[in-house]
Amino acid sequence: MTVLDTEAVRRPHVEEPPRPPSRWGRLGSVEGLAVVVVIVLIGRGRLLSLIESPKAMTLITIFVSIMVQALPFLVLGTMLSAAITAFVPTRFFERALPSRPAAAVPVAGVAGAVLPACECGSVPVAGALIRRGVAPAAAFAFLLASPAINPVVLIATAVAFPGQPQMVAARFTASLVAAVIMGWLWLRLGQPGWLRPMRVVDPHTDRGWPAFWSSCRSDVVQAGGFLVVGAFAAATLNVTVPPAWLGAVAANPVFSVIALALLAVLLSICSEADAFVAASLSQFSLTARLAFLVVGPMVDLKLFAMQVGWFGPRFAIRFAPTTFVVAVLVSVAVGWLMF
Repeated sequence: MTVLDTEAVRRPHVEEPPRPPSRWGRLGSVEGLAVVVVIVLIGRGRLLSLIESPKAMTLITIFVSIMVQALPFLVLGTMLSAAITAFVPTRFFERALPSRPAAAVPVAGVAGAVLPACECGSVPVAGALIRRGVAPAAAFAFLLASPAINPVVLIATAVAFPGQPQMVAARFTASLVAAVIMGWLWLRLGQPGWLRPMRVVDPHTDRGWPAFWSSCRSDVVQAGGFLVVGAFAAATLNVTVPPAWLGAVAANPVFSVIALALLAVLLSICSEADAFVAASLSQFSLTARLAFLVVGPMVDLKLFAMQVGWFGPRFAIRFAPTTFVVAVLVSVAVGWLMF
C-alpha cells in the first residue's frame, strides 16, 4: 500500500455540504407575517362578520382576559426561573432542602407559600429547580402548591368568601396535601424517561447577566406559545359549555364535585381570580367549590399545554390526570372534615 493509499484510509470521509435551499424554501417570520396579513385583508369581510357574532365576542373576551391575567405572572415566573439559573448557586438548594427526596417534597411544598406566582409562573420555576439539581419530586410539589397557597391567593380567597375563614384554611390544607402526595407518588412511581431531557446548568459558565437574559428570551418564547394555545382552547370550551348544565348537577353531591372540578380544568382561570368565580357559584356546596379551587391551579388546559412544552407529553399525559384524581379526593376529604 502506498503512502497515498494510507492517507486515504486515515482521512475521514467528508460529505459534501448540502445545496442551499431555494428562496421559496427559506420563508422566515417576516414572510409568514406577510402571508397572514394578505389572508386577513382578502377575507376581512368574512372575518368581521364572524367577530361580530355574540359567541365570537365572548370567545375573544375570555381569551384576552386569560392572557391578561396569565401573561404578567408568566413573565414573572420566567424571570424568576432565569434568576435561579443564572445567580443562585447549586449549593443553596443542597442546603435549603433535605438530602432525602422524601423529606424534601413537603419542604418544597411549604416553600410555595412564600412565592406569589400563579400556575403560569410556577412551571418555568419548577423547570429551573430541576436544572439546578433539585429532585423532580420536590420541584413538582412546589409547582402544584405555589399557585394555591401563596399569600396573594389566600388573601383573594378570604375576600371572596367573607366571614368564612374555613374556606381559606381548607384551600391551604387541601392544596398542600395534594401537592405533597403527588410529589411522593412521583418519587415512588415516576420514571426519568417520562421527562423531556433538560439542559444541565454548568455552574461555571451559565452564570451572570448574559445567562439571565438568554434564559429569559428562550423561556418566554417557549412558554408563551403554549400559553396562547391553552388560553384559546379554554376560551373555546368556555363558550361551548351550556350554563344550564351547572344547575342540573348542583343538587347531586357527587356530580357537583366532579362537575366543578372539570369546570376548573376547562375555564383555566388564574389562581389569583378563581376564588371570586367559585364564590359566585352559590348553588353548589362548599365542598364542590373547594374542589374547584384546588383542582384549578393544579390542572387546567393552559397548564397542561405548558407542562407539555416544558417537561414533554409523556410526562403531562400521566401527571395531569393523576393530579386531577388526587386533588378531587383530597378536596372531598378536607371538605368532609372542615365543613
